[in-house]
Amino acid sequence: MAKTSPGEFLRQVRAEASKIYWPTRQETVTTAIFVAVLMVLLAVFFLGIDSLFGAVVRWLLSLA
Repeated sequence: MAKTSPGEFLRQVRAEASKIYWPTRQETVTTAIFVAVLMVLLAVFFLGIDSLFGAVVRWLLSLA
């Protein structure tokens, strides 16, 4: 594999960095809100599942 000079390396880095897509402020805020809403929904869902399983286990243990 051929070695590249430091100057060529920097040109390649600059070319790759120019391809980066940076989201706008509005896109970032919208995505953050979406993530927060989904996080709350999943937390409530798993709370319900955990409570249900806990109730089933308590019921099973009360039979013994």
